[in-house]
Amino acid sequence: MKNVNININGMTFEADANDTILEAAKKNGIIIPSLCYLKDVHEGGYCRVCVVEVDGEKNLRTSCNTKVKEGMVVKTNTPKVKQARKLVYELLLSNHPKDCLSCARNQHCELQELGEIIQIDEDRFTGVLSNTSIDDSNPSIVRDASKCVLCRRCITMCNEVQGVGAINIQNRGFDSYIGSAETLDLKDTNCVLCGQCTTVCPVNALKEKDSIEDVIAALNDPNKRVVAQTAPAIRAALGEEFGFEPGTLVTGKMVAALKLMGFDDVFDTNFAADLTIIEEGTEFLGRVKKALTKEKAVLPMITSCSPGWIKYIEHTFPDLLGHLSTCKSPHMMLGALVKSYYAEQINEKPENIYVVSIMPCTAKKFECTREEMPNDVDAVLTTRELARMIKDFGIDFKNLKDSSFDPILGLSSGAADIFANTGGVMEAAIRTVYEVITGREVPFKDLHIKPIMGLEGIKEGSLLIEKALKEWKILEGVEVKVAVASGLKNAKVLLDQIQNGTSPYHFIEIMACPGGCISGGGQPRMTTKEVKQKRLEAIYKEDEGKVLRKSHDNEEVKKLYSDFLGEPNGHKSHELLHTHYVPRGRFNELLER
Repeated sequence: MKNVNININGMTFEADANDTILEAAKKNGIIIPSLCYLKDVHEGGYCRVCVVEVDGEKNLRTSCNTKVKEGMVVKTNTPKVKQARKLVYELLLSNHPKDCLSCARNQHCELQELGEIIQIDEDRFTGVLSNTSIDDSNPSIVRDASKCVLCRRCITMCNEVQGVGAINIQNRGFDSYIGSAETLDLKDTNCVLCGQCTTVCPVNALKEKDSIEDVIAALNDPNKRVVAQTAPAIRAALGEEFGFEPGTLVTGKMVAALKLMGFDDVFDTNFAADLTIIEEGTEFLGRVKKALTKEKAVLPMITSCSPGWIKYIEHTFPDLLGHLSTCKSPHMMLGALVKSYYAEQINEKPENIYVVSIMPCTAKKFECTREEMPNDVDAVLTTRELARMIKDFGIDFKNLKDSSFDPILGLSSGAADIFANTGGVMEAAIRTVYEVITGREVPFKDLHIKPIMGLEGIKEGSLLIEKALKEWKILEGVEVKVAVASGLKNAKVLLDQIQNGTSPYHFIEIMACPGGCISGGGQPRMTTKEVKQKRLEAIYKEDEGKVLRKSHDNEEVKKLYSDFLGEPNGHKSHELLHTHYVPRGRFNELLER
């Protein structure tokens, strides 16, 4: 790769010719302040905070999107540069609320951090405050226009990364604001509530809708049995909120904290992930068998555990809803079981049980309000909300002794853990489905399906069924083709293939968030590629460290079927664990009113 020689602040460095000034400076220990810039996401140079002087240039240049050149001479701290930065920052402050002490982003706010770097010690300007409108019309995300600094990160995430386009810059000049077309609330648009915008917002203009007070009220209600369940992605990310390195597994401390807060039961959503594999795998095999016997069957089948993805297909490809698995997502399955099977076990009325799902996802806040799944789950907390609760309860998280999930709905396999990663659901399904068909484990080292692992946006693989058990002889010689997509822009590629009749796949996994649940909309900020990779590796480590690594080997799941559900995809399973979805259209015009 070609390198160039550049001079920054009187010192000569060798830099990659593809680097920007900002990147080259950072690699050599020189910090150039920035606000709107976000590597690999948003590099538009809108805020002008990162300006530098470049010899031979008349005007200051934005370092975040100016490529280095051979012999370039850059100055990052001249009086002219410092004055420009301070002026930009002071103008940003002039119409920004000064409620830092009561703001949820206090001490975790990029605007605050920028002030520390630039060393602002006075507030010279007083401007007209920004529009104070608050959109809390939906169950998942709150927009506070008064705190918006117009960095446009959220626009890039929504439009270019996710390909949804629910928000954009509206109006021009001093009247500019970020919002939906026609001043619509988010609930009236095609917003999928994935929360990726909240992960890139540098301030508190976009955040998850807070459910903490509702949960605390339930914990304080003597008539409620409050049950917590935690998704697999939480254990690899929660520690970041308490100073642990990204990817540190804090499963035991997380359970201990929940018990200290007063939750009556703490279950692992992974139990229901194993259950999902049994139900979804059975559904998939049923569709394949129908197709091979020339019966009507909708293929490829697509996973249904990501609620942001479900909302996307309802809005954008409503005619393809038949391709979705009918399985509820794992946490909704577990909620349904807690209020039926578990309620029977402990002789408690379902209405007295309050189920709290702790999820990496903001869309799951919407999911638990869906009419199609009434009363399964009462509240959803994000990883960030759980961290705030732990701090509010005065719990010394770092020094907690590990605790274990409660029994009955707490045992899970490593296959369930990898639901947190893009490709994980598909890998877990293949581990089970292949063994059901052939009677043998998948022929891969460590049970891993390498082609569908990793953070790539679209991955594909295939598996030839060379020899099948007697009841599955019809599948001998069939090459099962699968695909995995994370991020909704990538999902569209696969859906376009289905719509055009060119899809070669039998089974597709789709997750709304790029990288999967490890980088969900409710996870700790900032979720860089490096952080995603560390979380992903931690989840695979959790899987590999378990003796039980296949969903169909989970004895507690087997007992659930023998004692309560009957058979997979049977009547009771469909009643409790399956659902349906509704066509919405881009602006919800297809919804029945």
